[in-house]
Amino acid sequence: MAKKATGSEKPARKTKSGGAAKKGKVSPYNKFMKEELARLKESSPDLKHPERFKIAATNWAKAKENPKNAK
Repeated sequence: MAKKATGSEKPARKTKSGGAAKKGKVSPYNKFMKEELARLKESSPDLKHPERFKIAATNWAKAKENPKNAK
């Protein structure tokens, strides 16, 4: 005979973090890409996401926000 499954048989799983996930600082790259993708989407809504991402990545290479470009 098969057992009937009920929700009260197993206790709720506990997470290691205690609930809320801790978020770290947003990197300059992530901040730039989020803003740049939004800007590109607004200015060129006909472009697909991969195309916008390539343009944004090229713009990141030249951006003043990029730590590699700091002098």
